[in-house]
Amino acid sequence: MKITEGLLDHIVVQRTRRGMSDATFGGRCSVAGAVVARVRRGGKTVRPFDWTRVGRAERGRFAGRLRGLAAGGPYDVELRIVRKAGKVLDRTSVRDVLVGDVWILGGQSNMQGVGLLSERLRAIPQVRAFYMDDRWGPAEDPIHNLHAAVDQVHVDLAGGVRPAPPTVTGVGPGVAFGQGMFRATGVPQGLIACAHGGTSMAQWDPKLNRLGGCSLYGAMLRRFRKNGSRVAGMVWYQGESDATPEAAPLYTQRMKALVRAMRRHFGDRRLPVVVVQVSRVVSWPWSAEHWNSIQDQQQRLGEVVDNLATVPAIDLSLDDSVHIGGRDQHRLGHRLARAMQVLLHGRRAGKAPIALNSVSVQNRPRDGLADLVVEFTNVEGRLSAGSRAAGFALRDPGPATPFYNIELEANKAIIHTMLPGPDLEAMQVQYGCGCDPYCNIMDAAGRSLPAFAPQAIGRPRALTEFVREFLVSSFLPADGKLRGLEYPGALDMLGLERRAFPDRFCARTEEILKSRGQQGVYYYGCRFECPERMRVRALLGYDGPVKVWADGREVFHDPEGTNPASALDAEAALGALSAGQHELLIALGNNNGNAWGIFLRLQRTDVPLWRIRQGPGAYAMPSVLA
Repeated sequence: MKITEGLLDHIVVQRTRRGMSDATFGGRCSVAGAVVARVRRGGKTVRPFDWTRVGRAERGRFAGRLRGLAAGGPYDVELRIVRKAGKVLDRTSVRDVLVGDVWILGGQSNMQGVGLLSERLRAIPQVRAFYMDDRWGPAEDPIHNLHAAVDQVHVDLAGGVRPAPPTVTGVGPGVAFGQGMFRATGVPQGLIACAHGGTSMAQWDPKLNRLGGCSLYGAMLRRFRKNGSRVAGMVWYQGESDATPEAAPLYTQRMKALVRAMRRHFGDRRLPVVVVQVSRVVSWPWSAEHWNSIQDQQQRLGEVVDNLATVPAIDLSLDDSVHIGGRDQHRLGHRLARAMQVLLHGRRAGKAPIALNSVSVQNRPRDGLADLVVEFTNVEGRLSAGSRAAGFALRDPGPATPFYNIELEANKAIIHTMLPGPDLEAMQVQYGCGCDPYCNIMDAAGRSLPAFAPQAIGRPRALTEFVREFLVSSFLPADGKLRGLEYPGALDMLGLERRAFPDRFCARTEEILKSRGQQGVYYYGCRFECPERMRVRALLGYDGPVKVWADGREVFHDPEGTNPASALDAEAALGALSAGQHELLIALGNNNGNAWGIFLRLQRTDVPLWRIRQGPGAYAMPSVLA
């Protein structure tokens, strides 16, 4: 008899919900008959396994099922093939079997482990790993021993040459996760190592399963089946390789496909999955746009994939430009274990990972300015920071905008700004902005806030970015309040010059200061295109009298406009616009030399709120052509 799957020396067998074994096994043989088993623990036979029939051998194969061993162990299992008369035809044995929970570890290098080995955890007997050479043993980093991997894909991905055994780095979150789960459950834990550094979601495509061990998914599935085709769940850390212009937009779709395929192949429609939100990177070639996109998609995965949780890692230290350090890999492993416990057992196991709840503006009566209140759910105790709280950025959208303090209060971060409420409501807030932010806010359980993409501060609206490029005129004489000012003609007839402004506030300060003592106007003009019929509104900020025409039709006039300008002083309805190009012309009175410039952005007003919340890709918007 030669066992090929389901029972191996030192294996951890997945328990059922009742805490008992239900291990299928099989292998090759040259005889036919009944398969019987005797199970011993500490030298004593475990009832009822005293040469109990557990399977059948025929046609060169045998298969069986070992049901009813209580979680724990270790057990020694003897197998025999016998005839009806009891004659023993063949035999084999498996030593040191544990019954508990088994986990798939998948992803790329941060799951594989590149933290310093000097900080690895000491192995404990109850937590074991199925190493990549198809051997079970006590879980001690590096558990992803790629240099000895059985599956060809791990050689192919290394350029066809087996890598040298690691001597300096190799710590990942898996061992700490397993030890955390053991402390939480009291039952043995098994870790099936399947990750490989530098791999992308395209390389993990379940469709490549047809290649067997020459694909990542096929290799993972082979290892799953070799260990009895039963696991408790999956822990996943991947995404760095997908932070590219081509791959980032497909990340959620590919993760959904991966989890769906695993649940089908693993025979568990609700297989629990815990994902790590990628941490930081401090070197080329990643861009902030695509790195932050991956992070935001990961923290939203639970909205589109049932029974999935995402654990933040944005606050953890690195051992190089992209890999989490050994000590903080242990912190991450404990976070993963906690999140998995909540997936398995609900609120009685604790709180899910921290999630963004709401963003609101709170006016400060003492100075007429405003604070931004960012509230979170699932906070244990209260939020705190080891030093001055950091990690938030205000965006317009555009470059990060400074503020002077972050105050932490229970489950809220209160961002003190130097902006009035209307200006603040025109902006966005982000946590973990860029590739290498400094984020240090966590709860009493040591869990980080999640990184998230820019969130609208006011009521979500379908808005363009602020217009920063206009066709502009020189100073022209006009009535100071612009009451009698008529539409001066199409943009092409005004002799306007194109100008790009460095900021969202399109200021002409030096020019306007020279006009003091005179009454006059400066024109700002732009063209925009509507891809379909839509209702549009111009959101204006200004510090002097202003008049606005859309396609030659007057749509707004404020003769009393004065400084200071706000990002949202007024809203001008442009009406229902047809598909195609349109013109917008703004006349700004010089306010006796005290007017400096304008703000302008466009809003589409006929998009329902539910579609706005799906994101900009869910609806068409006017595009500014200048």
